[in-house]
Amino acid sequence: MPPDQHRSTLCDDVACRGTNWVDVEWSPDGSHLAFVSTSRDHKQEWLRVADTATGEVREVMSETAPKFFESGNDKVNWHYLPKSNEILWFSERDDWGNMYLYDLTTGQLKNQITHGPGNVTQVLYVDERTRTIYFVGVGKEADRDPYFQHFYSVHFDGTGQTLLTPENADHNIKVSQDGHYFVDSYSTPTQPQTAVVRSSDGKLVMEVAKQDISKLLAYGWVPPMPIEVKARDEKTDLYGLMFKPSNFDSSKKYPIVNNVYPGPQIGSCGSREFMAAHRDMQSLAELGFIVVCIDGMGTPFRTKTFTRPTLATWEITRFPTRSVA
Repeated sequence: MPPDQHRSTLCDDVACRGTNWVDVEWSPDGSHLAFVSTSRDHKQEWLRVADTATGEVREVMSETAPKFFESGNDKVNWHYLPKSNEILWFSERDDWGNMYLYDLTTGQLKNQITHGPGNVTQVLYVDERTRTIYFVGVGKEADRDPYFQHFYSVHFDGTGQTLLTPENADHNIKVSQDGHYFVDSYSTPTQPQTAVVRSSDGKLVMEVAKQDISKLLAYGWVPPMPIEVKARDEKTDLYGLMFKPSNFDSSKKYPIVNNVYPGPQIGSCGSREFMAAHRDMQSLAELGFIVVCIDGMGTPFRTKTFTRPTLATWEITRFPTRSVA
């Protein structure tokens, strides 16, 4: 094929944030190589399959985004499934981050797998035998912090979506190699971590450990306060954390420091898991301030228009059918 300015679907390089070469997947027998090419402006993606014996490269499908294409959050979510002649594809075309199933031969969409509200952030395991995807999602549970991560399973045809981590908390998931079990470490900004092992259907197998913060509390540590405010449009809910001095006096007035990191890659508050220190926010509060961090518009993990306003038209292209070895 002609020279290709290969970039990741997540960043400007072929490897992102210390990971291996991403956006490349081999067939089990090594006869074919699936890969995604990204335009310099990250607005267009091409999924291609190369024959390693002949060198022939076939274009399967293409997607054009009006602002910026991303294939997940810190993890590439598309997957090459040559056994079933399919592609699992991630897209934010309906404003939410969702999974789609494509025919590998025709490049034709077979069906949408997941739906909003809420995003698929990371696909952690694909069971081709049972045609089930196991993924981390945010914003799918009503009346919970939309930045809390939960773990789900769903069938390729979009049926049977199941919440596997019921606790109202932020869940950090590690899946076993065979997909039969996963370790779930969950916590909130105010509640310490609990680690458990669950089976693939979400049933509790065993409790591993609970974080002991008694010494932290004895030293006078105070947790941050989760807060919710309206955005500049006076409609959109924004979420964040408030840090008060440990000797806070409700009868006094305090100057407010808004600690902001306004980027599309990360929000101002960071993870919602339990942490003794959130950078220097509590330290700053101890100097006599009320410190707030708010994940405002223009930051990730919400809708595409929330992260990159003014969503325009998406374009999906499938390429003419050609024979596949």
